[in-house]
Amino acid sequence: ALFMKNWEEDDEAGYCSAEEDLADAQSVADQLGIRLHSVNFSHEYWERVFRHFLDEYGAGRTPNPDILCNKEIKFRAFLEHALELGADTIATGHYARVREVDEQFQLLKGLDRNKDQSYFLHQLNQKQLRYARFPLGEIEKGEVRAIAEAAGFCNANKKDSTGICFIGERDFRTFLSQYLPAQPGEIETPEGEVIGHHQGLMYHTLGQRKGLGIGGLADYSEEPWYAVAKDLERNVLIAGQEKNHPLLMSQQVQCEPIHWIGDETSSLPLQCTAQHRYRQADQACSITQMDTTGAVVNFKQPQRAVTPGQSMVFFQGEQCLGGAVIKSFA
Repeated sequence: ALFMKNWEEDDEAGYCSAEEDLADAQSVADQLGIRLHSVNFSHEYWERVFRHFLDEYGAGRTPNPDILCNKEIKFRAFLEHALELGADTIATGHYARVREVDEQFQLLKGLDRNKDQSYFLHQLNQKQLRYARFPLGEIEKGEVRAIAEAAGFCNANKKDSTGICFIGERDFRTFLSQYLPAQPGEIETPEGEVIGHHQGLMYHTLGQRKGLGIGGLADYSEEPWYAVAKDLERNVLIAGQEKNHPLLMSQQVQCEPIHWIGDETSSLPLQCTAQHRYRQADQACSITQMDTTGAVVNFKQPQRAVTPGQSMVFFQGEQCLGGAVIKSFA
């Protein structure tokens, strides 16, 4: 067994998630009678994942560090270290599956569709999938806990992890402010009327309802307000009172750089489905333009809150084809 630590906790006194996780891993390893190795990838995580995370937020986009962490840390740095220790493969707790067809490795959705994590794994390549094993991909979450309970593992009922990959469940606004200076600005209606102020565009994402700090305005209804657009040049957040405000809806999306897991994408237009956020139902679309850097995706139905910086992930049935980072939409 191999445990990795990817974040130094001394930035927040008393935060000890990694220590708890290591203790749990050691307990399970002891029960199974296997040796537990430990490795620290904090430097690699900072350089390969967290710097990009900060750059994207600083540019007004909303990144997904879990995807880059899988590509650069779990299935690169961690995999290489495991192979150096003599491992033949690595098994992780992702809810996904791998299938080999005609000497090509395919990434498939996990059988538990409510927990499927293929979205976060779409940047993996053939070499990484060759060494990957996903034993949880074939079973339901409830079965996993039942197996752990039957084995008497101390973490059988541990709650699912949330928050930023390896950084944990911190208050996001407080955490981000430690690394990026906030740039307060105005909140405007789509017509240009100033109706409030924000503490920084980086704290808001498209479609957001809570936390805008506006309401009870004399000339407007009591309907909730939503973040519907960002004017990066003026540092202005645009808010509207329709959940499906026209500024939030789009059918054509540009995304780059594009990554394909295999060789399924030789002809255009490519008819497939896509998810532009985790756990979204598959949305019918076609890829009508594609070059070495990016693609143009046209959806059959308008999509709400397509967010630059997030990932567009493509599927055909249960197979994940690959994906790209969302750049713009129309």
